[in-house]
Amino acid sequence: MLSSLNALLIRFEGYVHGWLVRHAITVLRVSMGAVFVGFGLLKFFPGASPAEGLVVTTIDLLSFGLIPASLALVLTATLECLIGIGLLIGRGLRLTIYLLAVQLLGILSPLVMLPGRLFSGPHHAPTLEGQYVLKDLILVAAAMVIATRFRGARITRPESSSEGIAEANRTDMRV
Repeated sequence: MLSSLNALLIRFEGYVHGWLVRHAITVLRVSMGAVFVGFGLLKFFPGASPAEGLVVTTIDLLSFGLIPASLALVLTATLECLIGIGLLIGRGLRLTIYLLAVQLLGILSPLVMLPGRLFSGPHHAPTLEGQYVLKDLILVAAAMVIATRFRGARITRPESSSEGIAEANRTDMRV
C-alpha cells in the first residue's frame, strides 16, 4: 500500500515537473509583463502610483534636472508599458530585453543614489519606497532568466527511468 502510494506520488511529481519544464519560463514572462503593464499604467495617472515621487526624484538626478517631473512620469509609464506588452505577447523580445535592462538600471539606481531615502526607518530599516525598490531585485532575477531563455538556454530534465524512480524510492525511505 505504502509503496504504491509512493509510486503514485513519484509519477505525479514527474508530471508536475514536466509541466514546469515546459511552461515555467512562459508563465514567468507573461506574469512579469502583466506587472510592468499594471505599474506602468498607474504612472499615467498623477497620484496613482506609490512610486511616483521616487521616479521623479531619480530621473531628476539621472538627467541633471533636464527632464521635468511630468515628462519623467510619462516616459517611465510608456517604457514600462512597452516592456510589459513585449513580454506579454512574446514578440520583439530582443528589443524588450534591451529596454528592460535600461529600465532595471533606472529602477535600481535609487539604491546607490538615494539610500538615505530608502533606508531611513528604525535601525536603517527600509521605508515603503525602499521595500518597493528591494522587491525589484526579483524583477532583475526574472529578467535574467527570460534573457537567457531568449538567447537559447533551455530547462531540461533527464528522461525518467526505472533507475531514477528506484533512487527516489531509496532516498524517500532514508528521510
